[in-house]
Amino acid sequence: MPSFVDGPTLRSLLRPSTNGRRTKASDGGGGGGGGGIFKMFKLMPMLTSGCKMVALLGRHNRALLADHATTVTLFGHRRGRVSLAIHEDTRAPPVFLIELPMLTSALHKEISSGVVKLALESDTRSARRRLVEEYVWAVYCNGRKAGYSIRRKEASDDERHVLRLLRGVSMGAGVLPAAPEKEGGVPAGPDGELTYVRARVERVVGSKDSEAFYMINPNEGGVGGDSAGDSSAPELSIFLVRMK
Repeated sequence: MPSFVDGPTLRSLLRPSTNGRRTKASDGGGGGGGGGIFKMFKLMPMLTSGCKMVALLGRHNRALLADHATTVTLFGHRRGRVSLAIHEDTRAPPVFLIELPMLTSALHKEISSGVVKLALESDTRSARRRLVEEYVWAVYCNGRKAGYSIRRKEASDDERHVLRLLRGVSMGAGVLPAAPEKEGGVPAGPDGELTYVRARVERVVGSKDSEAFYMINPNEGGVGGDSAGDSSAPELSIFLVRMK
C-alpha cells in the first residue's frame, strides 16, 4: 500500500485556505527562517523568565480563552520525545493526543528550517470511529518517516501538567517549569525543561478519512508565513489520513 505522503490524498489537502486568505508574515530577515511562532521559538532562551507568567495562568480553574478555535500544541522535555495535542476547545481535554516517535531536539532542528509538516497515517479502518479516534499511526516529518505511535486515551501526569499551564495561552512558544517530582514530573534542570509550541490552526476536512490543520499566521490572522521564499506556506501543517 503506497504511503499517502507520496499520493493524491496529500495533494488534495495541500490547497489554499478555505477562506481564500494567504497573508505574508513579517519579514523573516533572510536565511529562509520562519516568521511568527517559529521566530518566537528560536528566542526560547530569552523566554525562560516568562515561565512565571505561564505558571500563574495555569493556576486558574477556568480557561482564560473565550473562543473555541482549534489549537495545536507540540511539547516535550528537551531530551525526551515530543507530544502532539489537538484541541477543539482548550478548556476541555484534547480530542487527539499522541507521543510522536521523535525527540524534541529533532523537532527543534526541523523548526530551524522554518517549515514543519507532520503527516500521520492510520492503516486501521472503522466505520464507527472518527478519524481522530484511530489508535495506531505511522508518523512522517517533512517527508521522512519517523516511526509509529499509538494515540493516548488519557494524558500522562506530565502532559496534564503542561496542558494545565497552557490553559490560558492561545499561541506562542517557550520554556515551561517542570512538574514537581511529587506529581510525577521530571526534576528541573537541563533534562527536565519543557519546551512548547502552541498555535491556532485552520482545520480543513477533505473527507471522513482525511483532515489537515494549517497554522494561522499570528501576525495577520491569516494562514501562511514567509518561509524559504514561499509566502503561501504555513510554518506548521499537520495531516491526518486513514488509508483505504
